[in-house]
Amino acid sequence: MSETLLARRARLLGPNVKTFYDEPVHLVRGQGVHVWDADGQQYLDCYNNVPHVGHCHPRVVEAICQQAGTLNTHTRYLHEGVLDYVEALTATFDAPFDTALMCCTGSEANDVALRMAQAVTGKTGVIATDHTYHGNTTAVHQLSRSNPPPGGYWDNVAFVPAPDSYRPLGGEGGMAHAHAFAARVQQQIDALETRGHGFSTLILCPFFANEGFPDLPRGWLEPTVAVVRAAGGVIIADEVQPGFGRVGSHFWGHQRIGLAPDIVTLGKPMANGHPVAAVVAPSEIMRAFRERFRYFNTFGGNPVSCAAAMATLRVIQDEGLQDNAERVGAYAKQGLRELATRHPAIGDVRGAGLFFGAEMVLDRDTKTPATAYVQRLVNGMRDRGVLLNFLGVHYNVLKMRPPMPFSRANVDQVIDTLDTVLAQTPLA
Repeated sequence: MSETLLARRARLLGPNVKTFYDEPVHLVRGQGVHVWDADGQQYLDCYNNVPHVGHCHPRVVEAICQQAGTLNTHTRYLHEGVLDYVEALTATFDAPFDTALMCCTGSEANDVALRMAQAVTGKTGVIATDHTYHGNTTAVHQLSRSNPPPGGYWDNVAFVPAPDSYRPLGGEGGMAHAHAFAARVQQQIDALETRGHGFSTLILCPFFANEGFPDLPRGWLEPTVAVVRAAGGVIIADEVQPGFGRVGSHFWGHQRIGLAPDIVTLGKPMANGHPVAAVVAPSEIMRAFRERFRYFNTFGGNPVSCAAAMATLRVIQDEGLQDNAERVGAYAKQGLRELATRHPAIGDVRGAGLFFGAEMVLDRDTKTPATAYVQRLVNGMRDRGVLLNFLGVHYNVLKMRPPMPFSRANVDQVIDTLDTVLAQTPLA
């Protein structure tokens, strides 16, 4: 069946439509933290943050069905749904965030955020890290060094080295690393000013998820914030991955690291799989954008999407999923550290809440990335019924980012399975 589906994908969707794993999984059903394939095989989902409150959560399903059976239209008609949701959403933020623009994808949200920054500053220069991902519109695709755009990069885009707590800039961690990162940001600000674009914004994931979620202390971004503010720029925090309580200690990733951004973007998890996204900003910034750009999104903020997003938010709050993320995530890191005492390929264990993992190396002294090894581990876990993946600058960091109802028993299954796979997978 997989070969037939792969052939149909190639014929109907075109080439290079990526699938996970050497033997792709043909999923047909999901419930909670589990999914099932076409042969009835159950898998523990330790990867997908889109079903944030669990696959097919009944409250979200009911909200979608009820609203779809009542009304769905766009925001040029009046409807309470979008207003109720934005009120509930902005209540989870610190002041002065009090407005939101609704759209459909994180890519759209980041595209709009770049325009917001341009509206505020009157400049166009953008800085991102050199191993990030912020979406696939033409503008935000320019921010990806791992997937270079045909024709090259625009002259108003600049990059800084991704933070790496395991191999920090200058060889020193902590705040020395932080100041080294800020210095690189300053260099690129100066370059953008010299090239005539001026400096508009620094866009980053406050958890640096795609970079390998380095272990950075609270306040680590303060030197960078000072540099950005002195240059008159704004900071966009892309919360698509760390947001909505996933990091456990805080509802938003920027709160955890102690960052006060100017604009925040949201996406994938906010409606448990329904295509919803948003840009959240203080009213002054939203007003500047609305006055300088005409923006309308047919599906952004529609009643069904807002019903799905509201149900998801209420489930997070009512079921205590942020607290669960903190407790279970700490338990998971403890399990990974115990594995590291017996498996020398585990060079570093890190993460926060229900976003955790381990960097794999060929040698702990040299910290040589074990990239091919990690790919074998991921496939071995898939073969034993656990779905996870990898990322990072060297693509050697095991990435575990499960739905928020993940339990200690689920962690035990992951750790036990990983223990077996590590023992059975040769490092060389």
